[in-house]
Amino acid sequence: MKSSATVMRKRILVAFIALIVVFSALGGRLFYIQIIDGAELRSKAGEQWYRDLPLKAARGKILDANGVVIADSKDVFTLYARPNAVVDKASVAGEIAEALGETYETVFDKLSKSVGEVTVKRKIDADTAYALREKDIAGLYFTLDTQRNYPFGSSMSQIVGFTNIDNIGQSGIESYYDKYLTGVDGYAYTSTDIAGRETDDTATRYVPSIPGCDVTLSIDSNIQAFADSAVHTAAAEFSARAAQMIVMDVKTGGILAMAKSPAFDLNDPPRNDLDLLNELSRNTLVVDMYEPGSTFKIFTTAAAIEAGVVTDNDSFFCAGSRTVDGQRIRCWRSIGHGSQHLAEGVKNSCNCVFMDLALRLGTSRFYDALETFGLGAKTGIDFAGESSGMLMKEENVKTVDLARIGFGQAVAVTPLQLITGVCSIVNGGTLYRPYLVASVDSYDGKNLATRDPIAVRRTVSEATSARMREYLRGVVESGGGSKAGVAGYAIGGKTGTAQKYAGGGGIAQGKYISSFIGFAPADDPKYAVLMIVDEPQGYMYYGSLVAAPYAGDVFEKIFDYANIAPSEDVGVEYTFMPDVIGMTAQEAVAALEKQGLGVELIGDGKIIAQTPIPNARVKVADTVLIRSE
Repeated sequence: MKSSATVMRKRILVAFIALIVVFSALGGRLFYIQIIDGAELRSKAGEQWYRDLPLKAARGKILDANGVVIADSKDVFTLYARPNAVVDKASVAGEIAEALGETYETVFDKLSKSVGEVTVKRKIDADTAYALREKDIAGLYFTLDTQRNYPFGSSMSQIVGFTNIDNIGQSGIESYYDKYLTGVDGYAYTSTDIAGRETDDTATRYVPSIPGCDVTLSIDSNIQAFADSAVHTAAAEFSARAAQMIVMDVKTGGILAMAKSPAFDLNDPPRNDLDLLNELSRNTLVVDMYEPGSTFKIFTTAAAIEAGVVTDNDSFFCAGSRTVDGQRIRCWRSIGHGSQHLAEGVKNSCNCVFMDLALRLGTSRFYDALETFGLGAKTGIDFAGESSGMLMKEENVKTVDLARIGFGQAVAVTPLQLITGVCSIVNGGTLYRPYLVASVDSYDGKNLATRDPIAVRRTVSEATSARMREYLRGVVESGGGSKAGVAGYAIGGKTGTAQKYAGGGGIAQGKYISSFIGFAPADDPKYAVLMIVDEPQGYMYYGSLVAAPYAGDVFEKIFDYANIAPSEDVGVEYTFMPDVIGMTAQEAVAALEKQGLGVELIGDGKIIAQTPIPNARVKVADTVLIRSE
C-alpha cells in the first residue's frame, strides 16, 4: 500500500502540470490576441471608441474650351443624429422637421432608433444648416457634403449628363469620365463613450478630402448657345418631334457644340419618371442611327471621283426616274432634270445621277469607300453607347439596293458618323477621331492629359477634296442649299430629306427627317454644321427649307464670334416672288427660274400653294417651295 506522502506528491505534480497547461493556454491566447490579432481588435475597439463622419470630396469641374464652368459642386450639408445623446427627442424632432421641411413623424422615428448614429437628411443648403446648427442641439452633427451644380441648366444636357445623390456619374461626360471627376473622401474622427456620447476630453481629428480632377471639353459654350437657339426655334416653328445640331472643328474632329430639343434642366432632372429621363438624356446624335437621304450623296460623289469613274465632262440624263432590276426608282423631281454634268447633278441633288455613280462603282469598290469614310463602324468618340450605323452585308446587296444606297436610301448612319466622314472629304482627305474632352487637370491645376487630334486614315486625295468643296459650294450659292448662305461668305453644303419607316418596315406617310450639312469657309474649312429636324409638321419638310436656314444662322453667328471677315462683296440682290398659283408645274418652275430662284416642287399637277407668298421679297438664288394638287 502506497504511503500517503507518495500519493500527495503525485497529486501535487498533476496539479502543477495542470497549472502549467492552463497558464500556457492563457499565455498562448494572450499572445494571439495581442500579437497575431491585435491590429484587428484595436481597430474594432476604435470603432466603438470613435465616431467617424465622412467629409465628402468635391467632384471635379467640367469646363468648356474657354475655361467657362459648365458643371461644378456647391457646398451642402448632411445632418446626423446620435439618438442616445438627444435629450428631448419629441421637442428636437419638431425643431428639425420645421427647419428642414420634413414631417415630424419621419424625424421622430429616426431619433428613436436604437443605433449609435442615424442620417437625418442629406443635401441641406448652407443657410438652413447654419440656422439649425446655431441652436446647438445636443446629439446633432453636420458634415460638409457637395451637390452638383450646372450653371447652364438645360444646355448640353445630353452631353454633360448628371449624377445621383451620391455624386456618382449616371450619364454623359459625368459617367464616362467618372473615375477622373470623383475625388477621395476624408473623415472626421471624434471619441465617444459606449452610448455614443462625446467624451469630455474629446478631440476631433480630420483626414482631409481630395477634390476630383477637372475635365475640359472641346465644346465652346458660345457656339453651343448658337446651336441651342437654332434647335429650340426650329422644333417650335415646325412642331417637330425633335431638332438637333452638331458643330465640329473640321481640322481636328473636336466637337464644338451638340444641341438637341427637347432637353431637360440638369439641376432638376425628372428622376420620378425614369422613362422620360432616359428619353431626354439620350444623346441621339451619337447613339441613334437614321436614313440620311441626300446628304449621303456627298460620299457617293467623293467615292466616284476618287475611283476615277466620273469626270467633270460626263453627262447624265434625268427623265424623272430610273428603272433598276425591274423597279422604277423616282428622282425627287418628278418632271426630271434633263441633261446635266456632274457639278449640276450635285447642285440639283438628282437621284438619277447618284444611282448612275453607284452602279459605275459597283458594290465592292463602293463598300470599300464607305468603310474608308468610317460608315458601318463606331467613330471611337469618348462617349458611352455609340452606335456603329448599319450597312447591308455586301454579299446581300442587289443592283437595286446599290442604286438606292447611292442617293442615301437602304443605309443608316449616326449624325456623328455623317459629319465626321464629310469633314474628312472637305478638309483635304483626313478622317479624324471625334472627341469631347480636350484635357484633364488635377484640382491644383496640374495637367494630367491633353488630347491631340487623332488622324485615323486618309479617305480621299487633296485633289478630290478640292473638287468636292467646289461642287458643294455651288449647292449653297445657287442650289438647294441657298438658304444656308451668308452674304459675303463662301459656304459649302448639302441638303437632305429622308422618309421615315414605320415599325413594320414600310414607309411612314408624312414623316420625314429634314437635314443640312455644311462647312465654312468653303475654300479652307474650319467649321462644319449638321442640322437635323425630325418629323417637321406641315407640307414644308424639305431640308432646303426646314434645316438649311438654321445652319445659315449659326454660320453667321460663328463668323461674327470668330471675327471671320467676309471674303466677298456683301451686296445682296433681291427679287420678288411671282404668283404661280394655278399654273402647271412646268409653267411655275419656268417662271421661278426666270426670276433667278431655285425651286422645290411637290407633285406635278397644278400649283395650289407656294412659300413664300406672292410678291414677297426674296434673295436671288434662294430656294422656294411650290406644291401641286
